Amino acid sequence: MAGVFAAMLVGLLALTACRAAAGGAERAPQDRAFPRADRPVAKVVSTQWSTEKLRDKQGEAASVMDEAEVAPGMTVADIGAGEGYYTVRLAARVGGRGRVLAQDIDAGALRRLGARIEREQLGNVSILKGAPNDPGLPPRSFDRVFMIHMYHEIAEPYPFLWRLWPALRHGGSVIVVDSERPTDQHGTPAALLFCEFETAGFRLTAFRRKPDVSGYYAQFVPAGSGPPEPGQMRSCHAGGSASDGKVGGL
Repeated sequence: MAGVFAAMLVGLLALTACRAAAGGAERAPQDRAFPRADRPVAKVVSTQWSTEKLRDKQGEAASVMDEAEVAPGMTVADIGAGEGYYTVRLAARVGGRGRVLAQDIDAGALRRLGARIEREQLGNVSILKGAPNDPGLPPRSFDRVFMIHMYHEIAEPYPFLWRLWPALRHGGSVIVVDSERPTDQHGTPAALLFCEFETAGFRLTAFRRKPDVSGYYAQFVPAGSGPPEPGQMRSCHAGGSASDGKVGGL
């Protein structure tokens, strides 16, 4: 019996240690003031969401850029740029007076994108390697920030969005395109998206279901004079509400 009890005690201690680690010990120190995401995270299975020919046949990029009112001369960011489907089309839309920053955390994807930019001679595009918890964008620099079919892969949405907030210029906005599916099935339920953005200090200004993007289009702007203090933020549940009350959309 003593041996059985000892084994049970070891197992209990191991379980306790695992739960302690899940409570934040494995998180980056700079993220521990923020709430942990209460949702699973999709694994990155490809840096190319679909074929470019099929996406153009559906008019995807043109439709999203029209919705976002992307105009010549703007400075825009393509977060999770992957193989550059949006990057090259944004570059054409903003023109020579505009700028596009293509960001990704995948070094291989950025190398391939860099080769494509050189091949297509896109002089208005720059490349940046980001981090899972920080887009790394310079402050007050962007008119539009795009996150296309990638938001569900962000493991630390609250510090990520909090650090994104200052990157927008006056009148700037963040555009998310995703599918109405659970996050571990490569989508983000709209109610959860609204909640996480509002918790991080953004306000929803547009939302449309769009078959041409295989999901929905959502647009957010900064709310107030600055993002909330990390300690005041509350984790959103998968159902789309924060722990201290419902956070809504439009």
